[in-house]
Amino acid sequence: MQSRTYLYDLLVSTIFTEGLDEGDLWMLGFNALWIKGADLDTLAPAFHLDLATRTPCYLSEILDHHLDDGSRWVAEVNGWIGIVPALFDDDASLLSVTQGGRQALSFSMNIHGREYFKYARDGRMIASFEPNWPDRRFGDDPHALDQLMEGLRFQIADDDVDPVEADEGVSSALALIGWITETDIATDWLQARHSRISDRSWHPPMP
Repeated sequence: MQSRTYLYDLLVSTIFTEGLDEGDLWMLGFNALWIKGADLDTLAPAFHLDLATRTPCYLSEILDHHLDDGSRWVAEVNGWIGIVPALFDDDASLLSVTQGGRQALSFSMNIHGREYFKYARDGRMIASFEPNWPDRRFGDDPHALDQLMEGLRFQIADDDVDPVEADEGVSSALALIGWITETDIATDWLQARHSRISDRSWHPPMP
């Protein structure tokens, strides 16, 4: 039986591979985006992707490459295109990429210990929430995903008999993404070989 934090643990072990000390995803920062309804040629300009540089790559390899040359990990499964790191998670950018009937899922974690899940469609924010506080939902239809969320564990509450930890909330958010995309988030995305593509706008950080 898989642990309640299986997908979070798998994501951590995938990002922090051999040669890198196991780290904290909140400290590193993590931002992923899944888009449906557009092909990669259409999306490339919005993400400054140079498709001529496309090279096979596992997610476990992208951190080193991204630090070296700004490469993004790009995966295509079941009509969805996943991009890591997405490098934007503001609402305006998310809504703009869904214009024309597209859908997008955004999941991010930041240095402040916060994580965010967003689902947008056709230029509208349908539902958004923090996995650790799912009762605070926003969007045009904040309960649109309720049926898919049944059985998942998000809420952190100190007085719960069986409290939910932050790592478990992240696992639940990843599971929800798998259900929406109708894919296996572990084998289809986190462990699968897809591509890395250079970012035309990338510049080395100042010393």
